[in-house]
Amino acid sequence: MRRVLIVIGTRPNFIKVTQFKKHFECYADMEAVIVHTGQHYDEKMADVFFRQFGLIPDHFLNIGKGTANQQMAEIMKSLEKLILEIAPNLVIVVGDVNSTLAAAITANKIHIPIAHLESGLRSGDKSMPEEINRIITDKITDYFFITEQSGMDHLIAEGQDKEALHFVGNTMIDTMVAHEKEIEESQIIEQLGLKPKEFVLMTMHRPATVDHKEELEKLLSLMEMVTQRYDLIFPIHPRTVKNIERFEMKERLEAIKRLHLTEPMGYFSFQKLVKHSAFILTDSGGIQEESTYRQVPCLTLRPNTERPITVTLGSNELVTFDLEVLKKKIEEISSGAFKQGKVPPLWDGKATERIVKLLDKLL
Repeated sequence: MRRVLIVIGTRPNFIKVTQFKKHFECYADMEAVIVHTGQHYDEKMADVFFRQFGLIPDHFLNIGKGTANQQMAEIMKSLEKLILEIAPNLVIVVGDVNSTLAAAITANKIHIPIAHLESGLRSGDKSMPEEINRIITDKITDYFFITEQSGMDHLIAEGQDKEALHFVGNTMIDTMVAHEKEIEESQIIEQLGLKPKEFVLMTMHRPATVDHKEELEKLLSLMEMVTQRYDLIFPIHPRTVKNIERFEMKERLEAIKRLHLTEPMGYFSFQKLVKHSAFILTDSGGIQEESTYRQVPCLTLRPNTERPITVTLGSNELVTFDLEVLKKKIEEISSGAFKQGKVPPLWDGKATERIVKLLDKLL
């Protein structure tokens, strides 16, 4: 039996692996084993995803909270034991989180080949922990599964063997395509009293945006500006709530009319909002890809992105956190002058299938 161990650790990781088990079932002599490190784990952030996708990890390391180094150390100790027990032919690491790097180092040290799902992405910003995770993981990867042309370009420039580079597409899109029916069946728009294309979806969670008083004040000013014209949906992170209270901004936040604060929500509800929003405001990564697939305008409040195809071809645009600049961009969107964007090559719902066919040959 050829066995592949797939390591996930965070909510975005889960979304990228939902279709693997299904496609492995087509091969009698291949098996996918999914291990969840526990890097992100609580009922709202993880359990609900497993229930919605019917995706139950085969193993759960339960590492719990801690610093990045503490988490990685615990993952490496627990994962080494598991790898030695099940003896996989290959370990697939996903994305760019601490679990990704910890799993890659663990596999490397016990001489198990590594495949990196979503390899080659670069923001050029080494102040981001994710950028360091991506770079080091790719240094010790054996097989590269690439989502967009920039990934191929970076890996070639870094001297990787071209034979090991595989442009397969985006498995995150596979999940959207596979669950389109459940996404459309979500009642979240009605529950929030909204109308399609008359609301804005916002996700903001990066420390640079929500951990400093000046930046939080800018964020509240942005919300006040957007809600003059649109309803604004903001699934708010607990850390952001805590900081708003710490900086005594709660009254100002509560005074914003047409602002809908929600807890982190399930995948189907969130994707329904992505699909039917007028536009999206974010500092996150994956939503740049989801909005590009949906051809929904997305303003990413960051100086860089590791997913440049969403800007060069898709419906995403990088914008400085300047209220006047944002106001102009929102006017462009509202008047229909903003770019529509195209769906990138191989973002067709079949990336996982391509990867499993490749694994059949590689193993």
